[in-house]
Amino acid sequence: MTSPFKGRTGLKRILNAAGYSRDGLCAAFRGEAAFRQLALLNLVLVPLAFFLDVSRGERALLVAVCLLALIVELLNSAIEATVDRISLERHPLSKNAKDMGSAAQAVALGMIALVWGIVLLG
Repeated sequence: MTSPFKGRTGLKRILNAAGYSRDGLCAAFRGEAAFRQLALLNLVLVPLAFFLDVSRGERALLVAVCLLALIVELLNSAIEATVDRISLERHPLSKNAKDMGSAAQAVALGMIALVWGIVLLG
């Protein structure tokens, strides 16, 4: 069975996708404390990257790793919501899925620290 939303094309598809993306960002901001914390971190680090005396490539890298952590948090939250939608009962596979999503976010946060440290400290 195919989704009734898959038949959309052109501008209507783009507008629908933009609305879904907005809804996803709003849901993450409302329901996920970790997303709000990362958004706040980005609110500090991204503008800071433009005030630092670094090359354009380094600046792009500083901003990219911050945004990547937001992307990973959105995916982690989606994994958690999907697992919870399937069942709230404890299961080893559910635990593995949630733990791996959390591990991905830990790696992304470590990457922020590592990249910013390398760029700023040389």
